[in-house]
Amino acid sequence: MILIYRVLTTLIYPLLFVYIFIRKLKKKEDQIRYKEKIFPSHFNINRKENSKLIWFHAASIGEFKSILPIIRELNKNNDNYEFLISTITLSSSNLAKEELKSFNNVQHRFFPFDVNFLINKFIFLWKPNIIFLVDSEIWPNLILKANKKKIPLILINARITSKTFKKWMLFPNTAKNIFSLFNLCLASNLETKKFLEKLNAKNIYFNGNIKLINNIDKNDIKNFNEKILIKDRFWLAASTHEGEEILCLKAHIKLKEKYKNIKTIIAPRHIDRVQSIKNLCKTFNLNTQILSKDEIFLEDKEILIINSFGVLQNYFKYVKSVFIGKSTISKLENDGGQNPIDAAKLGCKIYHGPYVYNFKEIYDILEKNNISKEIKSYIELSNNLIKDLESPHKDDGKISNSINSLGQKTLADTMKNINNILLNEIK
Repeated sequence: MILIYRVLTTLIYPLLFVYIFIRKLKKKEDQIRYKEKIFPSHFNINRKENSKLIWFHAASIGEFKSILPIIRELNKNNDNYEFLISTITLSSSNLAKEELKSFNNVQHRFFPFDVNFLINKFIFLWKPNIIFLVDSEIWPNLILKANKKKIPLILINARITSKTFKKWMLFPNTAKNIFSLFNLCLASNLETKKFLEKLNAKNIYFNGNIKLINNIDKNDIKNFNEKILIKDRFWLAASTHEGEEILCLKAHIKLKEKYKNIKTIIAPRHIDRVQSIKNLCKTFNLNTQILSKDEIFLEDKEILIINSFGVLQNYFKYVKSVFIGKSTISKLENDGGQNPIDAAKLGCKIYHGPYVYNFKEIYDILEKNNISKEIKSYIELSNNLIKDLESPHKDDGKISNSINSLGQKTLADTMKNINNILLNEIK
């Protein structure tokens, strides 16, 4: 099966030129750096002499942010490390430009397609000493090449859904061979831990979801509209997907019956949808503003649509209530849910729909601590928002403290597992 995979990925390599060029035209790829994904001549190698390179590969924004605390911890103990972070999405690369300014030994590159000769060249040129794959980023050619080169592999915050597990088990021998090559597997939930055991992985631990460990300093969070956010009534719909804005707009209209000047902030998961959301608002006769970074709120606008990446914390700090999307779409029953952790850490009361499979254990924790609540309709959402808006203060201390304590334990246990591998494998 591995041979078939390698042959197929090699055969489709010419088609990837067309695929990525179409994405470039649609502005879904970096207009210059997209070449990193497909041309070895654009891998842009930049290594320090006599250093040890630790390579983290993450898919997108959430996974990217989750590994930064781990890199900070590793930097505390060794000044001979340098780090490469590879991601796939344009949004994560935009975030990397900002987040990596605080590091002097971390670089970002786009992950090349998992075509055998591309991966071989990437590893040969970068020469990583250890590779971390984050979440569900399982790439056979990369894993097999790393094993052949005797490069230790760690699967961190591993997430395997029942749907994904069933797909792997269509080729059980291949799957077990691939997962057995990891030196360490850190599961993001107990279900994944069980699946990893069945897939013949070794050194499996469950310390909690590493997305809990990201520390947030409120003093570092600034918002161009801070005075307005403090003074006026707002609520936030975050990481919404197509179809969910209707629920939010209906809740907004219901809120207007009680609060004439209520404002709703919508931050879609994919900002290329901002114009279609604005058009939807027009059908409800709602005054709307598409808000770019550091743009002032216009006084006569009631729906504010966020048109920039990596700014959710700038709003979580000020709003009491947040609806988190990808949670009301029935076809995503087995792939639903967006990360609610940052909102919880910043003291928000969180509302969501019934489909939160991706973060079920996190939501279970939040619900037990009265931090989150499932809603089934816009009426239910608006009624809960009214209760929050009537509260005179944002009660964020209790919420953030309980989440931060869980995060500290997860970080400590995770670093213990990682450091054991680093001590044994990186000489």
